[in-house]
Amino acid sequence: MSGDTAPPTAPERRIEWGTIALGAGATLWVAARVSARAAIGVAAGTLLAWINFRWLRSAVLTLEALSKAQAGTEKPNVPSQIYLRFFGAFALLLAAVCASFFYSLFPGAAVVAGLFTLVAAVLLECIYQLARRRAP
Repeated sequence: MSGDTAPPTAPERRIEWGTIALGAGATLWVAARVSARAAIGVAAGTLLAWINFRWLRSAVLTLEALSKAQAGTEKPNVPSQIYLRFFGAFALLLAAVCASFFYSLFPGAAVVAGLFTLVAAVLLECIYQLARRRAP
């Protein structure tokens, strides 16, 4: 049973597109101000953050569908695929950051900055939601 077939909600779409837009802007800025290598690091971090968001969303939706299907069951069955999605996303991020720091593929700070584009997109969505609720 897979719950990841549900279309993304409007906030999820805004977060995904916000991550991509912020990452593209940051990549262009870093390319102009720092170096092409650092810009590739920011782009790689942004891509990893976006993939992580998609994998975690998929895992949460699948877990939600399973919990609804197994409501009232004393010992629910959680497939190992769910654990793989949760921990696989974090393992991918950890491997990319470690590789950038230890093997100098790209500047580590640039990759981490790219990862934070997702955080910035979530914060912008929070601000949007708060502003929307206050508007008359």
